[in-house]
Amino acid sequence: MNVHLSQITPSIFTSLGLSTSEDLLAVGPSPGGRELLFLIDGFGEDIIEKYGDAMPTISRLTKFSTIKTSFPSTTATSLATLTTGTLPGVHGMLGYTVQVPRSGGRILNALKWDERVDPINWQPIPTLFERAVAENINVTHVAAKRYENSGFTRAVFRGANYKGANVAADLIAETKAALQKSPSFVYLYVNDLDSAGHSDGVGSDKWLAVLSMIDQMFSNLMKEMPHGTRIWLTSDHGMVNVSEKIVIGQDNPLLEGVAVIAGEPRARHLYLSPENDSVSARSELAMRWKEFLGSKATVLTREEVVATNLFGSQISADALDRMGEVIAIAQGGLVLLDPERAEKEGAMVGHHGGDSEIETQVGLLTSALS
Repeated sequence: MNVHLSQITPSIFTSLGLSTSEDLLAVGPSPGGRELLFLIDGFGEDIIEKYGDAMPTISRLTKFSTIKTSFPSTTATSLATLTTGTLPGVHGMLGYTVQVPRSGGRILNALKWDERVDPINWQPIPTLFERAVAENINVTHVAAKRYENSGFTRAVFRGANYKGANVAADLIAETKAALQKSPSFVYLYVNDLDSAGHSDGVGSDKWLAVLSMIDQMFSNLMKEMPHGTRIWLTSDHGMVNVSEKIVIGQDNPLLEGVAVIAGEPRARHLYLSPENDSVSARSELAMRWKEFLGSKATVLTREEVVATNLFGSQISADALDRMGEVIAIAQGGLVLLDPERAEKEGAMVGHHGGDSEIETQVGLLTSALS
């Protein structure tokens, strides 16, 4: 069974009685009317096998399924997929950064946002959270305080009651309080592992310390949850450590014809200037990249992206509008650095966004607290 990130929340909400969703994963009715979805940013499925010693509590959970993420394997896209139950071609969150159409080349960073962009126009699909609240299911979002009023939160998490907490004990206390009522759903999010992976790399001492810390938090969480709570643990993407860096346009012809670079180092959106854009210009740019990079990257024109269902079989007019004219997906341990941000991007050890198994496969683990 091919299980996708977009199927998780519709299934859990159906278990709580949501009439407009479907139990796509056969999770069955909620045992106690209390469902907790804990998302560890950057926790790829490969980590579960390789680093079990560092997380004894999480290792004891039951593996429900292997989950495939959408492309690109990045937080903004994955979380929108998770909360809307739709693919990127429908929800339109096509990456970490994309060009804002007809803006003169302005880039929207989905996680930092831009007040000139209306989050509800940018991501118009009703979230599962909104749909559940409309049917009197209590929905709470527990995460760091800094995300509470962000454009990204308003775009993809609207509907939930946001509870900001910055330390493990407070995150646990807010989760426990939110699960007192029934039916209730809590989405609990931590990003410390992703941050450590970016800065020091997967498997580094800092990263392992964070993994152990999250496992300890999870152990404390399980002790505090009300009886009958069913816990789900998953992620938005995995991560690879870099082994080769190419700066776009530095000692290579990759910058020729490119007006705007967006995306991220493993998944690049490349835009032509409006006056130079045509089907043949896209093909020419893609060919230049293919000739230089060979098997180091998968390079697709916008037409090929649509034909291969890279963002799903349905593509909204907005999604088509935001998509790069050419998309380059780094393979192996390669990163493609934006010359204007090469120092910052190049300093990161761990990366994601690509279509490798490590980046796109996450686990779905579960436990019901009797």
